[in-house]
Amino acid sequence: MQVTPVPAFDDNYIWVLHGASRAVVVDPGDAAPVLAFLAAHQLTLAGVLITHHHGDHTGGITALQAAFPAVVIYGAATQAEVNQPVQDGDTLDLGADFPPFTVLATPGHTLDHLSYLGGGYLFCGDTLFGGGCGRLFEGTPAQMLASLDRLAALPEDTHVCPAHEYTLSNLRFAQRVEGDTPALGIRLSVDTARRAAGQPTVPSTLAIEHATNPFLRVAEPAIWAQLAAENGTMPADRLAAFTALRVWKNRF
Repeated sequence: MQVTPVPAFDDNYIWVLHGASRAVVVDPGDAAPVLAFLAAHQLTLAGVLITHHHGDHTGGITALQAAFPAVVIYGAATQAEVNQPVQDGDTLDLGADFPPFTVLATPGHTLDHLSYLGGGYLFCGDTLFGGGCGRLFEGTPAQMLASLDRLAALPEDTHVCPAHEYTLSNLRFAQRVEGDTPALGIRLSVDTARRAAGQPTVPSTLAIEHATNPFLRVAEPAIWAQLAAENGTMPADRLAAFTALRVWKNRF
């Protein structure tokens, strides 16, 4: 299985998983770049994995179904486009060229948010980003923190494949929160060079996220100290620290 991020809109990535002749795509908000990629590589679209219902993740599904009527759309049962509903703990057999994928419920950004884990790759939509995490549109801070904890417990070498190119802005916030640590400085330098060269900053790995992502490092004393300085009070516990950190990022 090869994995390719296909840019869409201003900062979305549509992840294309492909073998010799078949492809599966993750969160096709726009059909045009997907159809162009499939044509250029002579691939048939066999499946679509949907992480959540926002239009920039689902807007291309109708056109893709028109082009490939047999395509299987995996996602939460709450989503109208889905013809193969899945839920937490399900294992997906996507056929030849693809490893089995496990479905992980990761609510927070939305209540129906799913992530998909297979072959060492984590397709996490808008839950976990390079250096950050998603906004809370429907879920609670407790739900998002639990989802991030669940993803953070996966193997360190797991490739993290989010749906947006937010890494540089997230790392600038991370520096404000935790200071210019060596790990942050190295990552910001590397990823700045990647963007300057027109390359994506993702996938990263969970090891990199553990070292540089403040939302996975929310128990660190340096982060609590900065939260206290920003808000005038020390967080009462880890959930309070996470909640304050997410609110701070919203206004950063």
